[in-house]
Amino acid sequence: MGIVEAILLSVITAATPLVLAAAGELVAERSGVLNLGVEGMMIMGAVCAFAATQITGSPYLGVVAGIAAGALFSLLFGVLTLTLVANQVATGLALTLLGLGASGMIGESFLGMQGTKLQPIALPLLSEIPFVGPLIFRQDAIFYLSIAIVAGIHWFLFRSRAGLKLRAVGDSHASAHALGVDVIRTRYLAVLFGGACAGLAGAQLSLVYTPQWVENMSAGRGWIALALVVFSSWRPWRVVAGGYLFGAVSISQLHAQAFGIGIPSQFLSSLPYVATIVVLILISHNRRMTLINTPASLGKPFVPDR
Repeated sequence: MGIVEAILLSVITAATPLVLAAAGELVAERSGVLNLGVEGMMIMGAVCAFAATQITGSPYLGVVAGIAAGALFSLLFGVLTLTLVANQVATGLALTLLGLGASGMIGESFLGMQGTKLQPIALPLLSEIPFVGPLIFRQDAIFYLSIAIVAGIHWFLFRSRAGLKLRAVGDSHASAHALGVDVIRTRYLAVLFGGACAGLAGAQLSLVYTPQWVENMSAGRGWIALALVVFSSWRPWRVVAGGYLFGAVSISQLHAQAFGIGIPSQFLSSLPYVATIVVLILISHNRRMTLINTPASLGKPFVPDR
């Protein structure tokens, strides 16, 4: 039972940044904005969170710094694509490259430093439940935030008036504008939220998953998060299921090596990305479901009448 518990704990830790990044991107895409810069925002969140923690000694201030870094990078994306009407795909790719380069420069002086890990928070009574308690109720603050954020997104999108407006903007920005919805403001807020979630995911990487700074430590997780949004059909709780599925796949390589399974390490390392490709292929065959759930204005620029 101890081995099973350890494996499940590692799966939860590996899945949390995927869930956070995908949940934030889901909100942005629901508003009709395709931000391919998730990887760049994640890595900037990771380096800024680690740097702030080292400077202040507080991992919680590091979390705030990670969120701020992701939000600022998403603001840059918003200015370029929403105000200056630059191509969203090209801008997102450029944002990722900028984030990877800038993070390497910022984090150069922090390489090799021992980080300060965000400590678990044990919920009274609940954490004492056998097996389930240590898994769910003795986790770090970012894990609890990830679940709260997904629940909040679900309520916001499907139970609130503001969420209805956001979905209307994503489905038909012209119609929403005609009804008096501020399309640009709505999309800015969605993009900023997505960036903040990506920054929080990055902070989890450098403060919980691997409490140190390693260049390019996001290791393609931003791209997996983008695939997760499609995998989930833009539904918040499906993001959680997909995130934990991909987290289990990614962590399986470590445990397979630990148990001495005779599979080449290179193949095991590629498993998360192979799984991503397989899932996208399966989704592409279900074209009806994809077409029904895809926001109709996704990736399309909006230029209001002057």
